[in-house]
Amino acid sequence: MRHALFTAVRPHGAEVRDLLVSDGRIAAVNPSALPEGCVTVEGGGDLALPAPVDAHIHPDKTTWGQPWLSRAPAGTLRDLIDGEVAARSTFRASAEERAGALMDRAVTRGTRAMRAHVDVAPVYGQANVHGVGAAAAKRSHLLDVQVVAFPQLGLLTAPGTAELLEQALAEGADVLGGLDPVGVDGDMDGQLDFLFGVAERTGAPIDIHLHDGGPSGLAQVTEIARRTVAAGMRGRVTISHVFCLAELEGAELAEMGERLAEAGVALTTCALGADPVVPFGPLTAKGVLVAAGSDGVRDPWTPFGDGDMINRAHLLAYRTDARTDAELAACYELVAHGGAALLGLDRVGLEVGDPADFVLLPAESVVQAVVDRPVPRLVVHDGRVVARDGRLTDPADPADRTAAADRTDPAERGQSVQAATGRPVERASR
Repeated sequence: MRHALFTAVRPHGAEVRDLLVSDGRIAAVNPSALPEGCVTVEGGGDLALPAPVDAHIHPDKTTWGQPWLSRAPAGTLRDLIDGEVAARSTFRASAEERAGALMDRAVTRGTRAMRAHVDVAPVYGQANVHGVGAAAAKRSHLLDVQVVAFPQLGLLTAPGTAELLEQALAEGADVLGGLDPVGVDGDMDGQLDFLFGVAERTGAPIDIHLHDGGPSGLAQVTEIARRTVAAGMRGRVTISHVFCLAELEGAELAEMGERLAEAGVALTTCALGADPVVPFGPLTAKGVLVAAGSDGVRDPWTPFGDGDMINRAHLLAYRTDARTDAELAACYELVAHGGAALLGLDRVGLEVGDPADFVLLPAESVVQAVVDRPVPRLVVHDGRVVARDGRLTDPADPADRTAAADRTDPAERGQSVQAATGRPVERASR
């Protein structure tokens, strides 16, 4: 059994406490006694927050860690899609290598889990699914990854893609993706018939990119919600981006929120450039689950993005003109609790029984962290310190991680130091 005492931390900015972690869960707060073999990690009075989740990211597209990629102008979605295919043909590094580099970066910035949208198309086959899956498997001790089989080049308009999507689910993808049933495929019923039909046969959840705006976009949202209820898939369907909802306000937005909440359809938003942001405040008030993600990170679509979900909370706050503490805190709620709920992970409230997935930050409060975007001093995943001051600390080989996590110099274990609480604690090797 693994035990660690994290001393002098401030959960959610509250008073200083010690957190005892056992086998990846918070076992006690300010324990009066420690289990045998417990190591100690000093928190130094840092703010403790739930680790964020990246609910929408494309790690197979990234050039993270690779030479700079210059991007051609693009005026339409199709321009961007075609430009990406051309750019990716020049990549020297594999999807596994590039995705792995981005995952490592995300972990050092606190990311607990991600939903990874991975391109499936005749030009790629299953290479991206296998590459991202391999990168995730090598880092299963660092973060959790859900893979979405995503038809970036079109589902119906790219012959052979439908069969590849089903094959991807059989070969490791967790979620079935869709893309603009009207705007890209020009056939709402055709694409949705396929997606919901496959979901019914396989039990796979669905996550549909929807960029279409105006009445067409709203009609697609309404139909997706209707089909979700009819198929008995409440809580298993997500619409990503869904820019058209930003066009609604007042009674129309409230009505759509009620429809989505009743259907159990979740949403993701990414606070990208000039793109609309889902009006998450009114929607979450109606009971709609909304999460946030990075989307593209330094890929053929955009030179921006950094895999840092604390920074994404900052961008979300900036884009929505958040000013009050409540508005700023709501942005972190989205990247932490919204993302965890979307991926089916246990909520981290930093209470006894919760998963020990948290970050320690040099900040006074969550709202200051959203504004200042500090690099986590410590990132804790499954009760282990996996990153410190922006660098990975856990071994790459999962077989070695238990020994490394529990390694403490015997002489050092005999030394006591005074924690911020005033109680003597042992100092763990660092």
